[in-house]
Amino acid sequence: MDKLKRVLRGQDAEEPSGLAEVIDATSLSWGTRVKGFVACFAIGCLCSVLGSCLLWIPKKGLILFAVFYTLGNIASIGSTAFLMGPMRQLKKMFETTRLIATVVMLLCLVLTLCSAFWWHNAGLALLFCILQFFALAWYSISFIPFARDAVKKCVSVCLT
Repeated sequence: MDKLKRVLRGQDAEEPSGLAEVIDATSLSWGTRVKGFVACFAIGCLCSVLGSCLLWIPKKGLILFAVFYTLGNIASIGSTAFLMGPMRQLKKMFETTRLIATVVMLLCLVLTLCSAFWWHNAGLALLFCILQFFALAWYSISFIPFARDAVKKCVSVCLT
């Protein structure tokens, strides 16, 4: 378990340095990190489910769905920052292997909210929610080794 904690914190060495001790003293404990992750992820899931339930409200349902679905995705993404820390999360998000997936995902999040609040276009909000789902899925599988290759191969086999 200690090895997993060190890997998620970005500490590969067995011997902690002076800086690592200072960071450990000022950071959250592992238990608090896990509790924060679970709470934030649960809030994200709750917002997404709530958005799906609000979809059926006449007139404003689609806009409410777009807003709550987007907030749920933001909370779910933010939950992983509890496990690895916000700076390491940002560094991993913008690595060259997942840079395009991150930019597309963030762009879809912003465009969904813009279409809901400023453009007042429910159809566009729904389209961006669908794109948001696929962008978030593609971003998420970028953290699993060889998962993107497997998905590409599976899709190409299904399409041929």
